[in-house]
Amino acid sequence: MAALKRLFGGFRKAKGRAKAESEAEAAIQWVIAGLGNPGEPYARTRHNAGFMTIDRIAKANRVELNRRRFKGLTAEVILAAQRTMLVKPQTFYNLSGECLADLLGYFKVPAERLIVVHDELDIEAGRLRLKRGGSDAGNRGVRSVAEALGTPDFIRIRIGLGRPPGDEQSKDYLLRPLAAAEREAFAPNLDRAAGAAMEIIESGLERAMNRYNQRL
Repeated sequence: MAALKRLFGGFRKAKGRAKAESEAEAAIQWVIAGLGNPGEPYARTRHNAGFMTIDRIAKANRVELNRRRFKGLTAEVILAAQRTMLVKPQTFYNLSGECLADLLGYFKVPAERLIVVHDELDIEAGRLRLKRGGSDAGNRGVRSVAEALGTPDFIRIRIGLGRPPGDEQSKDYLLRPLAAAEREAFAPNLDRAAGAAMEIIESGLERAMNRYNQRL
């Protein structure tokens, strides 16, 4: 009888822990996702600007994206008293929606509280553009997210790259590892993108747009 009581007592405790974990996970209020490609060959490329931005937010909040779930690497942080999940989809850039649709569905986070950070060729280098919704402007990663969620009404932080110089093809420009001098020049805009994501959560999209959409 004592063994049976211990068995059921352990079951109740496990059930209670599972319930508590479920309630904690359901409390996620924001998701910030950076688009990029997994693997060392892509780590220092322009197309991984979204990943680099997420890494900056994680470092500023002293966390590491070391939990793998929903085809992504994740970490949780508290930003402006809001429980926020950082995520780097590991599906490759053009299939990012597979990760984010499953993640938002599980945590019951509406699309309006998703911030997607990505690179943008049609914006000049050194600039940011923040917006909610609209077209994907030919960005296949953004298109994947919109199609998977069934709505384009999520927030985007678009990191300007500008068009490739000379005769360099867009694909080569995006996927070529950055030289040291290029990384140094690129870094301030990544820092601004990280600041913009945190500003959206703290002060709202409109205020963040007024601050970060301005030309430096």
